Amino acid sequence: MTDLATKPDAEGASDPSSSAQTEASTATPTAVLDASAQPPVQWAPAEPAAKKKRRLWLWIGVPVAIVAAGAVAASLVLIAPGTAVAGVPVGLQTAGAATDAINQRLAQTTLVLGEGGPAVTGADLGASVDAQALVDSAFADRPMWNVTQWFGEPIDAAVTLDEKKATAALRTALPSAYTEPTAATVAFNGTAFAVTPATAGTGIDLDALSGELHDAFASGAASTTVTVRESSIDPTADTASAQKAADSANAMLANAGFYVGDERTVPIDAATAASWLTVSTSANGAFSVTADPAKIQPSVDALAAAVNRAPVNGAVVTDAEGTVLETTTPGADGRTLGDVSTVASDYAKQLSQGNAAYQLPVQVTPATMTTSARMVEVNLSEQTLYMKENGAVIDSWPISSGIAESPTTVGHFTVQSHHDVQTMTSTSATDSYWNYDVPNVQWIMYYYGGEALHGVYWHNDFGNPRSHGCVGMPNYRAKEIYDWLPNGGDVWIHN
Repeated sequence: MTDLATKPDAEGASDPSSSAQTEASTATPTAVLDASAQPPVQWAPAEPAAKKKRRLWLWIGVPVAIVAAGAVAASLVLIAPGTAVAGVPVGLQTAGAATDAINQRLAQTTLVLGEGGPAVTGADLGASVDAQALVDSAFADRPMWNVTQWFGEPIDAAVTLDEKKATAALRTALPSAYTEPTAATVAFNGTAFAVTPATAGTGIDLDALSGELHDAFASGAASTTVTVRESSIDPTADTASAQKAADSANAMLANAGFYVGDERTVPIDAATAASWLTVSTSANGAFSVTADPAKIQPSVDALAAAVNRAPVNGAVVTDAEGTVLETTTPGADGRTLGDVSTVASDYAKQLSQGNAAYQLPVQVTPATMTTSARMVEVNLSEQTLYMKENGAVIDSWPISSGIAESPTTVGHFTVQSHHDVQTMTSTSATDSYWNYDVPNVQWIMYYYGGEALHGVYWHNDFGNPRSHGCVGMPNYRAKEIYDWLPNGGDVWIHN
């Protein structure tokens, strides 16, 4: 029997019988040996098979790799260690956690209002910072992976207060610090709208308090005692705005009424117009004017009697070319009031917009104007004056024109001026004819230089030349044309 020497604990040893068979089959026998004569044969041990390598590095390396990968991932989402925003440590936090931490700390920061006074928190005051923006900026500048930014300088944060919420909280906490402002008012005093000025109130200075809260928050203090500073509280409606509203309302009182064209046909007195108006203020202190249509309606109901009228015909004096020289009888168009069913409401809306001149709906019937083309005609050869209207003679009488030495100038002229009385004088060193001084000459109408139509009281020889060039006539006749022919009227003198 053959013994096969192997190491029973050898890693990877093959089956013994298999190995023996293999080695026996490959050996070359040189003789057949007697088993009893030969010592037992011992085969050399087979070469140990290569050991299988244990994968220990996997069991160690995988957790290390996981940790390393986690560290890399964390460095991409965490803020650098040692970073503080407004006194709040946010290092090694995500942006979301850092934002929450900042907001929570601010809400809990407490201010004691004076020694032993009441306390208010940031939450009470409606305090806020733009935590999201601050954290985003901190992470952008100081990510965890950037070791050069570890333990950097603290980042400051601007603190703002909700004015309404802060004021309400402070009024509750320290009511003695507040006095109420008085708003300006506008009221009618019987003749005009007048202003009662505004007065300011007092309260706690929110800007100063916001600064105190900022300092406490930035220092990391959970609570701090602050000095309460007073500030002025403006009224919602100030004096300047009230005066502007009063001025606007008074301007409406000055021209309030119902108009036909430019004519204030139905004026409305100040007291009545003021009774229609209400001057009030809104929550933000803005003044407005409103009007009550129901109070306007009685005035609308009375319009027809004041507006409706028949046309009134008039008369004008013109020259020969039709130019109006004088209105002898003023004409007036007739008018009929139209539909007034919406006038009260329309006028109320217009008044609220600052316009008190209401244009009435009317139908107009134009007046007829009679035209008189007037002329004074003097016939020197007849020594007669003719009053002509529209080409027809309406009156005539004898006159005295200039004598041969001083003839009356012939031609077409117009009246230049009227004088009810004058002293007519003339002097000459060489011709005594031109030396005269005649006082109290009446009803003078100059038409050409020193020549005029006028009254004569010093003779009664009318129908014959007697003057120094003027056209003279009895005083009552001179007064007749003086009143009849205006300046610009035609004067025609001929032979």
